[in-house]
Amino acid sequence: MSESAKLSFKGQDYEFPVITGTENESAIDIAKLRASSGLITLDPGYKNTGATKSAITFLDGEEGILRYRGYRIEDLAEKSTFLEVSYLLIYGELPTQAQYEDFSKEITHHTLVHEDIKKILEGFPSNAHPMGVLSSMICALTAFYPASLNPNRSEEEVNLSIIRLIAKMPTFAAWAYKNEMGHPVNYPDNSLDYCSNFLKMMFALPAEKYDVDPVVSAALDKLLILHADHEQNCSTSTVRIVGSSQASIYASISAGINALWGPLHGGANQSVIEMLEAIKADGGDAKKYLDKAKDKNDPFRLMGFGHRVYKNFDPRAKIIKKAADDVLEKLGVNDPVLEIAKELEHAALNDQYFIDRQLYPNVDFYSGIIYRALGIPTDMFTVMFALGRLPGWIAQWKEMRENGEPIGRPRQVYTGANERDYVSMNKR
Repeated sequence: MSESAKLSFKGQDYEFPVITGTENESAIDIAKLRASSGLITLDPGYKNTGATKSAITFLDGEEGILRYRGYRIEDLAEKSTFLEVSYLLIYGELPTQAQYEDFSKEITHHTLVHEDIKKILEGFPSNAHPMGVLSSMICALTAFYPASLNPNRSEEEVNLSIIRLIAKMPTFAAWAYKNEMGHPVNYPDNSLDYCSNFLKMMFALPAEKYDVDPVVSAALDKLLILHADHEQNCSTSTVRIVGSSQASIYASISAGINALWGPLHGGANQSVIEMLEAIKADGGDAKKYLDKAKDKNDPFRLMGFGHRVYKNFDPRAKIIKKAADDVLEKLGVNDPVLEIAKELEHAALNDQYFIDRQLYPNVDFYSGIIYRALGIPTDMFTVMFALGRLPGWIAQWKEMRENGEPIGRPRQVYTGANERDYVSMNKR
């Protein structure tokens, strides 16, 4: 017998079905609430509202669990590659060897971009934020591939758009960086793997030999896997709600990039480095700031410690800590800012105050350290995040489309003025 929930209002009872997911999460289906009772629900920030049913990512913040399509994030980070995980997220299963080879070949075939897009890039000043540049170039793809605007496009056309996005995103991200640096852009080197190709486009200078460090490339690949999807967060929900209007996949992903750009969402690892630089500028006394963090009357807060979703530990942090250690050791970086980071990390992992409050270093803390060690400027950190999150956004857009979900249209509780007569300004 299926379960239901009962609502009593003004002497009348209303029953609504209870939906249970495969991981035993329960939700009250209120789709017919307004039609039956005239009521709506009010949930600022949608903290308790399930906007969709999804088979892509399972997250349990209390237990520190993150799974893509049922696979533990720990196993994927250890045994898989970013492109393989991208295929898994988008198409639902891990690829066979033949499927993976075809997928990789298709992506390699589409890494180049139309030369006219470079003219768009050249129109941006060098001080333009890389996220604005990235979102603009992604959205511009609608002009170069107008068939993507057709809401009744075939599965073949949709898949081609997906391949184009995954293939061109590293090119656009690297070009956004080159624009900021005032350097000429590099074209893709398709003899390299996905991450190595991106690193070469980022850091190679004309007429200079550039060898990609395999430790750095492996660390980046792992970091992209950890960022690939994270359930119904702000940017993912944005992609789905924009896509629900039958906007093109390029416009939907561009909207997701803009949502991620906000400092309350994708800017956490940038905030980590800015905090470390502020500590260094104040003399570099990590203990002083640890004491400030413990003082409830002090407004200072440690950035990159704890997580609003993970209440126990962030499973991604344990994985990326090893990659961060490997990168720092291999590059031999001598950076006082990163030394402060090590001091804060040691204290958070050993000080009982932080242990009791579960203020562990999270994935943003370690990703910021890695990007800093690679010489990536802080305003590029969110671009790196977007590069990793792309397959999750695509998977969510594709699922929303295949499920035939209706256009998103939240309700509101109006709190403005009641009806009033208009009085012309010149008659007052």
